[in-house]
Amino acid sequence: MLFTFWIYTYAILLVIGSLFNLKQAKRFIQQPSTDETRRKIFETPMRVSQKVIQKSGTNVHVTGRENIPDGPVLYVANHQGLFDILAILGHLGRPVGFIAKKEIKKLPIISTWMELLQCVFIDRSDRRQSMNAINQGIENLKNGHSIVIFPEGTRSRGTKLNEFKPGSLRLATKAKVPIVPVTINGTYKMLEEENGRVKGTTIYMTIHKPILPEQFISLKSAELAAKLQGIVQSALPLNDVLSNEDASNEDIVIHTH
Repeated sequence: MLFTFWIYTYAILLVIGSLFNLKQAKRFIQQPSTDETRRKIFETPMRVSQKVIQKSGTNVHVTGRENIPDGPVLYVANHQGLFDILAILGHLGRPVGFIAKKEIKKLPIISTWMELLQCVFIDRSDRRQSMNAINQGIENLKNGHSIVIFPEGTRSRGTKLNEFKPGSLRLATKAKVPIVPVTINGTYKMLEEENGRVKGTTIYMTIHKPILPEQFISLKSAELAAKLQGIVQSALPLNDVLSNEDASNEDIVIHTH
């Protein structure tokens, strides 16, 4: 537990140390939104995420960055553990925001960075607010900001996928942006497998080829969700199968916790 305490303390110190850069980033956000301003705002969250993962003794192997198209995209990833977010922020290589649960807004400094990254906060208990959050995400995509969603709806805490919920895919179908499936494997070993104790491991991130709007526009939401789930599953161990535990087709939201 001492190592876990040290990692959390290290992360907190990095976040506090980002305050100066946060002030600069607030100035950038007032400028016209361009690839350059988004990159400048993203630099600090990317660097902090890389440092925390590195300090934990974890290596990250990424394949397929060349598959990411120019412009805004919706990244659809599986959700093994808490460190998925840091792995994506630190190693995807592109500025991104997230659909995140509203409780994260209570975290000082971190929530401000997330707002600057155009993250969208969602209240899972309020269906109307959830719809409004999805609509805000659509506008963010239209305005050039890429977003990551976890359509399983919760952490799988392992290599088995929970069923992908189709509602959140409205982000791509309404904004008419490419969808890039992303497979993450190994993050659950950093925390969830050890019952909350942090340990070093190896993370594999596979960035698949994009699905363009003209390729998915004719698909029903459930068909698109199943297609994306199959792609994400293809880069996970073959002996693992779908886990339907706690799956609900009524959910439209994605959350991280």
